[in-house]
Parts: sequence; C-alpha cells; structure tokens
Amino acid sequence: MATTTAAPDLMTTKEVAALIRKTPHAVRQMRHRGIGPQGTRVGRGTLYRRAVVMAWLEAREQADPLAQRALAA
Repeated sequence: MATTTAAPDLMTTKEVAALIRKTPHAVRQMRHRGIGPQGTRVGRGTLYRRAVVMAWLEAREQADPLAQRALAA
C-alpha cells in the first residue's frame, strides 16, 4: 500500500495531533467545536496549513495567563 504525503506546508489530522500531543480524534473534536485550528476538507480527510496551525498555537499561548506568567519570569 502506497502512502501519500501532503505538500510540505500542509498537515494531516494525524500530523497536527502528533504536534500538539493529542489523538487525531481530539483534533477532529476541537475543530468540530470551533476551538481547534482551521482545516479544509479534501475528500474524506482534512488538511491544515502549517502556518495556520502555528498561529493557532501562538494565539492559545497568548491567551493563557499561566503561560504569560511563565514567560515573564
């Protein structure tokens, strides 16, 4: 069975999950609830732009008061 790889600037749900150390199911649930990174459905899967995922992580960090306190120390 051949595996396909997304373009370098695109990530699969599985790759996003590995990056944020969650399960693919958790990533799908976050996206469904509107609290995860924005993705685009392509066929039966979802692809995420790497820049969008990194911006989403940055925004989560900026909104986290504990992270801000840790950066200030």
